Amino acid sequence: MPSLDIGSVKGLSETEVAEKLRTEGYNELPEPQKHGIFGIIFEVVKEPMFILLVASGLVYFVLGDVTEALMLMSFVVVIIGITVYQEQKTGRALDALRMLSSPRALVIREGKHKRIAGREVVTGDMLILVEGDRVPADAVLISANNVTVDESLLTGESIPVRKIAGTSGSHPERPGGDDLPFVWSGTLVVQGQGLAEVRSTGARTEMGKIGTVLQTVERSETRLKGEISWIVRSIAIVGIFLCSIIVVVYGLTRFNWIEGLLAGITLAMAILPEEFPVVLTVFLALGAWRISRKNVLTRQVPAIETLGSATVLCVDKTGTLTENRMTVRSFFAGGQFCDHDATGKNSVPDICHELAEFAILACKKDPFDPMEKALLQLREGDFGRTEHIHSGWELITEYPLSPELLAMSNVWRSPGGHDYIIAAKGAPEAIADLCHFDETKQQALTADINTMAVKGLRVLGVAKASFTRSDLPDGQHDFTFTFVGLVGFADPVRPQVAEAIAECRTAGIRVIMITGDYPLTAMNIAQQIGLDDSGTCITGTELDAMSEVELRKRIRSASIFARVVPEQKLRIVNALKSEGDVVAMTGDGVNDAPALKSADIGIAMGGRGTDVAREASSLVLLDDNFTSIVAAVRLGRRIFDNLKKAMAYIFSVHIPIAGMSLIPVLFNMPLVLLPIHIVFLELIIDPACSIVFESEKDEKDVMDRPPRHKDDGLFTKKILALSLLQGFVVLAVVLGVYVNALGRGLGEAEVRTLTFTTIVIANLCLILTNRSWSDTIIATVRTPNKAMRWVFAGTIIALILVLSIPVLQDLFRFGSVSFVDLLVCTLAGVGSVLWFECYKYRWGRRGETKGRD
Repeated sequence: MPSLDIGSVKGLSETEVAEKLRTEGYNELPEPQKHGIFGIIFEVVKEPMFILLVASGLVYFVLGDVTEALMLMSFVVVIIGITVYQEQKTGRALDALRMLSSPRALVIREGKHKRIAGREVVTGDMLILVEGDRVPADAVLISANNVTVDESLLTGESIPVRKIAGTSGSHPERPGGDDLPFVWSGTLVVQGQGLAEVRSTGARTEMGKIGTVLQTVERSETRLKGEISWIVRSIAIVGIFLCSIIVVVYGLTRFNWIEGLLAGITLAMAILPEEFPVVLTVFLALGAWRISRKNVLTRQVPAIETLGSATVLCVDKTGTLTENRMTVRSFFAGGQFCDHDATGKNSVPDICHELAEFAILACKKDPFDPMEKALLQLREGDFGRTEHIHSGWELITEYPLSPELLAMSNVWRSPGGHDYIIAAKGAPEAIADLCHFDETKQQALTADINTMAVKGLRVLGVAKASFTRSDLPDGQHDFTFTFVGLVGFADPVRPQVAEAIAECRTAGIRVIMITGDYPLTAMNIAQQIGLDDSGTCITGTELDAMSEVELRKRIRSASIFARVVPEQKLRIVNALKSEGDVVAMTGDGVNDAPALKSADIGIAMGGRGTDVAREASSLVLLDDNFTSIVAAVRLGRRIFDNLKKAMAYIFSVHIPIAGMSLIPVLFNMPLVLLPIHIVFLELIIDPACSIVFESEKDEKDVMDRPPRHKDDGLFTKKILALSLLQGFVVLAVVLGVYVNALGRGLGEAEVRTLTFTTIVIANLCLILTNRSWSDTIIATVRTPNKAMRWVFAGTIIALILVLSIPVLQDLFRFGSVSFVDLLVCTLAGVGSVLWFECYKYRWGRRGETKGRD
């Protein structure tokens, strides 16, 4: 079987790539039809608020008030503009996520390995394919080493097919069948590695021809959306009932059915919380975008909801808690331990030369594995000039690592020779198995391993064999191996991991480290990062021997799992979930996919992870860094906090508006609010709830409180009670100003002016007080919020204009009022939220208010 030899491959130049992208386009299937501006406008036209506005305008036309009708229609244009802006901003955020989530490809260009987005692959590119990769384009294999591919996406056959190397001139064939040199876009490499030349991209691939659409990031249906839809439907039913009553009462008491219809429309506009679904869409889409800026890609939007509920983070040690930057630190050969000093003149002691020789021979020629890279670095210095470096030897075949045997072997042939040399490396237990160690030798080896592992080293065993027959056996066990020694690797802990672990502890989140390393190595790393290891360490062997009941009992205190294979992660996840935990699990390999899918939050590694792991996950860690996971959890809590603030504000602000639309009609008092006033208030509410609250900073205690329960909705009893109380207090204050103005004998226009001014000021104060449910306004004003500044400035300027310009006064049916009256309205609006500020201050002082829960 041809070996993978890519050292001499140069690939395309960047100039050639740019020209091919210009002439052939990107490697992507046609996107589904997007909503353009006209499509967004059409969606707005179907909204109930739009219909009510148009109905109000028509009523004013019937009444002969053309000016007010035109004003309402102009507001329609403004609302459409706001909606288009929000939709396009959301769309851009989602498009950016789609770009990030497209399959990746490792190509050779200008002789260098380069990781690119799959959409940037062009014909003629040289693809490096390894186990777990999703093939980004149709290609022909130039070199193949034990390559098998799952083509079920194209053929429906679930059994992977074997691939062989061909030539760049091979004629394309249809998918399906063994021993073909072709790989097709969307298929999955399940074993081996190969080098392939791209033949077709985009719509010209087999995938493109049959119109198959790959999985993309999209607006998923979420539990929150269901909850909000139920709230909106319930309020809408109540609103329709009240509107009908208003129309009937107004018509029967005032004998003016047209104005009664106008009053009913006004109440409908005041009650209808059309902001709820908009707010949810904006928060989740922009939340995913914000999380991506922390190097975490959201593949499934519901994960944003779940992040704040995570109680357990199960993380891989290598590459997530550590830097995945291996260096050889120690050897064990000939019964002696030797330290390795890469900077020394003779970095490999003489007694360890054979060990280093066969460790290097057991590596791939052009490896990606950090430990193999570290072993190949042994060729530097004096050792690289000895007879133990065999640059002219031919790699005949490779026996890959498998779940049953955690070791791999390379079969080499010297130039002109007929004998085969076999070099094996892997888990020391697997190497001992290959060497058929008896119990005495196994115990001695375990003691040597522990000597290295206690120093925090990751240990690999190395063995050698020779073979003279021409037909190679099917498995590694058919060779007669001799044990050569052990190699110890050090992988430094990532900076800031210890601080992130401590932050998780204060946030009520358990961190569980899962590794394939030895228990002593794992416990050494746990001590370095401050991970609680009081619950001892559970090994993969112990895990297999445990019943489900025993595992559930042990897992309550366990923080370290060592010598674990990927298939065992699924048991760990399920045991944690059965204990009521919300589990986030990291993984990077093909075999991690079941655990990632089962976890409440599956987190795939973006740097070293396979496409299969990415597709099974809900989040992708772009920099493979544990601190990014913690940052995403913090952001998830912030997003949910701000979403609750926005929803609570919407509830609160609609109560005084609806109340002042309903009460005057029921008690035969002068009408205060007309459709034009409702629209003015909506122009404050919409950007406030969707932009101001979305950009609000996180609460100071966001990571100092336990995770919220996964079944908690947006409105707990406490939040709903406080929201309603805020709204009814504002309604009482506004109603007091209204009644006082009537009692003073002011005209209807003046009464409307004072009442409306109070509502606007109270609205702005509700925004200020709901920015935080733990800090007072005095504390939050020190935290900048650009969106809030624009909303406040626009609102105050607009209010001054409608109060002072005669034409606008007439449109809003306002009258002239004194400065003292306006000052009283301002103080009344501010006073309507003072009780809540006192509440926050009191509970903040007692330390009993923890955010909003």
